[in-house]
Amino acid sequence: MNPDNQFMLTSFTLPNGVELKNRIVMAPMTNFSSNQDGTVTDAEVNYYARRSSGVSMVITACTYVTPNGKGFPGEFGGDKDEMIPSLTRLASAIKEQGAKAVLQIFHGGRQCPPDLVPNGEIVSASAVPAERGDVQGKEPRALTESEVEDIIKAFGETTRRAIEAGYDGVEIHGANGYLIQQFFSPHSNRREDRFGGSVEKRMTFPLAIVDEVQKVIKEHATPEFIVGYRFSPEEGEDPGITMGDTLKLVDTLADKGLTYLHVSLNEFFSTARRGVEDTTKARIEYLLETIGNRVPLIGVGSIYTTEDARNAFKAGIPLLAIGRGLIIEPDWVQKVAEGKEDEIVTKIDKNKQQELVIPDPLWNAIIHTPGWFPGV
Repeated sequence: MNPDNQFMLTSFTLPNGVELKNRIVMAPMTNFSSNQDGTVTDAEVNYYARRSSGVSMVITACTYVTPNGKGFPGEFGGDKDEMIPSLTRLASAIKEQGAKAVLQIFHGGRQCPPDLVPNGEIVSASAVPAERGDVQGKEPRALTESEVEDIIKAFGETTRRAIEAGYDGVEIHGANGYLIQQFFSPHSNRREDRFGGSVEKRMTFPLAIVDEVQKVIKEHATPEFIVGYRFSPEEGEDPGITMGDTLKLVDTLADKGLTYLHVSLNEFFSTARRGVEDTTKARIEYLLETIGNRVPLIGVGSIYTTEDARNAFKAGIPLLAIGRGLIIEPDWVQKVAEGKEDEIVTKIDKNKQQELVIPDPLWNAIIHTPGWFPGV
């Protein structure tokens, strides 16, 4: 093995004492492959199992915590106790391969397609339509205060189900323009109650979810249960979240006793857009400076080769998530360990769907979305 790759294969101990066997994590990625009733399919379970033996931790695709939070066709649910057997199947498949299983929990808010939610009614922090995505221009209904409280409780209830289903942890999905981010964003949150206003007040909903999830873990799990929080650093909209806003949020989250923070980036070394003095500096640098050693940060963003990974680790992150790279090359970690890094495949092979164990809905999305995956 290339000695330069040794670091990424060393173990890492999380703040709660859980030891990860290496520093490579499978990033959460929607696969569109669950049953219509929200249960996982055999194809989905097999897809995860195929990618779970090399990495130290698998963060699943997001699961919705309430029926009106379903953001994708073929998304699996965690919104009621009847889903526990389905959730258990997935956790077991991941853990049997030797990886920690982390369930990503979420609500899509105004990004939910109307045909996937009850009565076609999409909801958000305020009645402000999205400017991007498939639902742009569709006006959501602003949630009432009691509905907001119910959703906070629902994140806790889905965490309890994850505990009962045997997951090693949950990741709160506060990124990618979904409901938690909608409350933090000045674009989507124009509220005048305690959940809106200043950047500090816009943190109220995200922080309340963290508190609720941690409360449930204290009641139903052991201290080794992992709880992560994923965030997006900036928004393109004006007004929108700036890098400066995110550093305030991250500074607060770093003191919340979380097991890790997880940034969502398309490109690992992408630079800040606004809200900071130096816009030539990588967002990851700003984040690491703000967090210090208070909580581990998982980096991510177009990592395909070992050189990509080595460069990312040189920036100072302790853990690295790989998404598309693991869909293209399920044996990424094994090939690094065996000194076969030259054999790592970095472009999707359109003739190898079966060999790669990719479910039909995800495969069709990959093949029909030019530019999403290298080789398409």
